[in-house]
Amino acid sequence: MEYETIVGLEVHAELNTKTKIYCNCKNAFGLEVNTQICPICTGMPGTLPTLNEKVVEYAVKMGHATNCSINNVCKQDRKNYFYPDLPKAYQISQADIPLCEHGYVDIMLNGEEKRIGITRIHIEEDAGKMLHNDAFQGSLVDFNRCGVPLIEIVSEPDMRSSAEAKAYLDTLKSILQYIDISDCKMEQGSIRCDVNVSVRPKGSTEFGKRVEMKNVNSFSGAMRAIDYESNRQIEALERGEEINQETRRWDDAKGQNFLLRSKEDAQDYRYFPEPDLGTIYVPKERVEELKKQIPELPNAKIKRYVKELGLSQTDAELIAENLPRCRLFDECVKLGGCSAKNVSNWVLADVSKYMNETGKDIAETNLTAEKLVKIISLIESEKISNNSGKIIFEEIVNGGDDIDKIIEDKGLAQISDDSAIEKIVNDVLAANQKSVDDYRGGKTNALGFLVGQCMKASKGQANPAKCKELVLKYLNG
Repeated sequence: MEYETIVGLEVHAELNTKTKIYCNCKNAFGLEVNTQICPICTGMPGTLPTLNEKVVEYAVKMGHATNCSINNVCKQDRKNYFYPDLPKAYQISQADIPLCEHGYVDIMLNGEEKRIGITRIHIEEDAGKMLHNDAFQGSLVDFNRCGVPLIEIVSEPDMRSSAEAKAYLDTLKSILQYIDISDCKMEQGSIRCDVNVSVRPKGSTEFGKRVEMKNVNSFSGAMRAIDYESNRQIEALERGEEINQETRRWDDAKGQNFLLRSKEDAQDYRYFPEPDLGTIYVPKERVEELKKQIPELPNAKIKRYVKELGLSQTDAELIAENLPRCRLFDECVKLGGCSAKNVSNWVLADVSKYMNETGKDIAETNLTAEKLVKIISLIESEKISNNSGKIIFEEIVNGGDDIDKIIEDKGLAQISDDSAIEKIVNDVLAANQKSVDDYRGGKTNALGFLVGQCMKASKGQANPAKCKELVLKYLNG
């Protein structure tokens, strides 16, 4: 029997506010254990939370960016469960009335667009972090993360493969970064997801029992977890077994998951309205103001790059998915003076290579859009060669500043004058009669050798296209 995989994702994104959601403790990663805590975020008796207004505004912005309806009147609820990293024994979240709901995002996969529904986006507080280490027995807990503001983005079960899930996650990550509400650093836990998987016979309209997987801390890990769980359920069904609704822990190192507990339903959390916090009210005027702050988002950029700038779908996606690359590309195109295609080639090749190899952001170097445009325009106008452009680029990112001075100091100006190149060609051909005879005798690879000798004689400054043109003119004359 053929089966279809059904995937739904719950994405938790930490918001980059200066302070936590209900207190004034600093919201920052990597600080000394249990130094950013207070009686409120550690759940001391008698304390009262105060909602951080920025958290609500950030969530509304994400709602707008994902085409959601915004509930400008809503509330917060207590989600009750017991775990060592949750000192209050409840989490303040939202149950029946979230801030945002009924939205969608469009994903691109293999050149085709698909719409993924978003059920809801709500705000909540993060729990602490359990520390396990061979250096000590048992486990310790760091409460610094308690009260860090989160938005939870719950998708509809609209994905049908791990590849679609990855495309959806990449899209959400790009949106979060574009609207600047989360740094999305997965290695720091800034964005995490719980994965829900079920399978059903192809053609069926009934959903199977879903299994939730926790501890998925990378997008590639999510793909592996989905494929593993889908295969596990199919094999179980083929053996005549029943799938149970349960929560399992994904172990990416072992490439398999393990049973944690039977899956809770909403009633198991005993939700009730948070009595220490009032109703959330966001005036409709403020909701509209926040909507106007949403910039051009990745999918819109991709379409514009393809239709208006003539980029390929692949190149457009590679630029749009990376915010620093995208900003540099947009600034260069806005300046004009060179083709968008050549800007794309440089951004995706030399600039991306530098960023990947050094781990640096372009903002940490002397490279600006103005300087990159100048390098490319000099190449297009044949004042320097492409290789000279690469040398100048290296000088700039490593501390250089004046492009004209670099060209002068290193002798990088390209010789495009026909008479000057003709003299170089004549000298090279006269000194390499054997290669001339070889070419005329049918050994066409001699052409490359002769052009190379011309470039060597000019110390790389001759226009290679003109060198080749003049060499061929002589050889075929």
